[in-house]
Amino acid sequence: MPSSSRSLRRAGAALASWRSAQWAAATAGAALTAVLVGVPTAVVPSPFFGRTVPVQWWNYPVLAATAALAGVVLATFVRRPGASDPPRADGPGSRLGPLGGLLSFLAVGCPVCNKLVLLLLGSSGALAYWAPLQPVVAVASMALLAEAALRRLSTAEACPLPVRA
Repeated sequence: MPSSSRSLRRAGAALASWRSAQWAAATAGAALTAVLVGVPTAVVPSPFFGRTVPVQWWNYPVLAATAALAGVVLATFVRRPGASDPPRADGPGSRLGPLGGLLSFLAVGCPVCNKLVLLLLGSSGALAYWAPLQPVVAVASMALLAEAALRRLSTAEACPLPVRA
């Protein structure tokens, strides 16, 4: 019977075995994610972007959790010291991370600043229908990022790469 691609114990062991390269990648990935999600959505104030609807209190913890989880997921793609091959880019959870990041961007963004939402619902529809859904989208995005991190970390030791001849 094949082993599950999810295990908190294996994920914790993988995190405990990380060296400075993985932690540096996780930190850099978290910072980059915070900027890439936070600045265009104006959760992080900047002179480049603004919002017509104020930032909600829950946008800050969602951005922080998104950044931390994305940093961990990104760091799972860093080659471990002594490893002969890099981690698989198509391994378990590799599609969940980008989807979770996209949903986070949509969740913390201004509901009436999103052109697609405005086109589909109009400004009153964006405020009446999309804005109340954004916290649900935020929870879904964090669940996807957490699942991606769990799957990537759980299979870090499995080394599912094909043997080279």
